[in-house]
Amino acid sequence: MKVDVFPGKPTTTLMLQTPLGGDAIIFLSRMPGFPMFMKKHDLVYLTEDTSHDAAIDIINEEAFGPGRFARAAARIREQGPHDLSLSFVCADDGETIASVRMTPVMAGSIKGHLLGPLAVRPSHKNRGIGRELVRIAVEAARRKGSECVILVGDPPYYQPLGFEKVAYAALTFPGPVDPNRVLVVPMIGDVHAGLKGDIHWRA
Repeated sequence: MKVDVFPGKPTTTLMLQTPLGGDAIIFLSRMPGFPMFMKKHDLVYLTEDTSHDAAIDIINEEAFGPGRFARAAARIREQGPHDLSLSFVCADDGETIASVRMTPVMAGSIKGHLLGPLAVRPSHKNRGIGRELVRIAVEAARRKGSECVILVGDPPYYQPLGFEKVAYAALTFPGPVDPNRVLVVPMIGDVHAGLKGDIHWRA
């Protein structure tokens, strides 16, 4: 993905050429209160705020059901708030139809972010929206200085987006997890060497 950066005040504009085709623009806020958004065709990608909470709850309920709260990743998210500045929604004609959240974590000795939940409403599946949300969130975390982005998910879906497998059972989650589904995007050198031990929320 090609990224051209055009600094300015109060925003910095990034022109992205994405694998989905065409150009997309992100406006990055330099001042509190300015939104970050990206428009792509008829869809708009926005940084999450509290006004999206109800819609996100519905989206996650549809996608994962009540069992989502018992997952190991969910137990980490219960330890503290997610990072609104790195969490995004997709809106179609004003309706929130997809969401991804990022939670700050300490994974072994690495200061990273846990990606998820990622969910898209059934009416908008198979349009590349989930992948675009992942790309946006990962790049935002990279710009913020995160050392890695971790998730628990299906390798065939996430590996084409730059995720790699973490060494088998290297990280200890607060609940059962399939070690083969623990994936990471490293953002500094030698991340894998530091991904050993507990993973938990960090301030």
